[in-house]
Amino acid sequence: MGLFSKKKREVEGNGCCCGGNCNADTMAEAEKAKTAGCSVKVLGSGCAKCNELEAAALEALKELGMDTEIEHVTDFTQIAAYGVMTTPALVVDGRVVAYGKVLKKDEVVKLLKKARG
Repeated sequence: MGLFSKKKREVEGNGCCCGGNCNADTMAEAEKAKTAGCSVKVLGSGCAKCNELEAAALEALKELGMDTEIEHVTDFTQIAAYGVMTTPALVVDGRVVAYGKVLKKDEVVKLLKKARG
């Protein structure tokens, strides 16, 4: 009956999503970074799926004639500041528009049009 007990689970480290790297200063920096800089960001560790999403986003931006600069955020504190726990994720103008899957170029085009009106 251990499955249904109300016993607290012990969490390794301090129970933080980024392995104990969070404090008030790093979270404040991450919040500031959400709106600063590029308006299109890919959140992820730099794995193959993250790189595929970045390539699809780049193609979509070129097709729409928009600024083609994309920032790839790999810092887990910054990723957590967006509330994203599953990567890769796509952020447009500070808003998470997709997460947890690799989008195709056409899907990114639709999201960009919707996000930017």
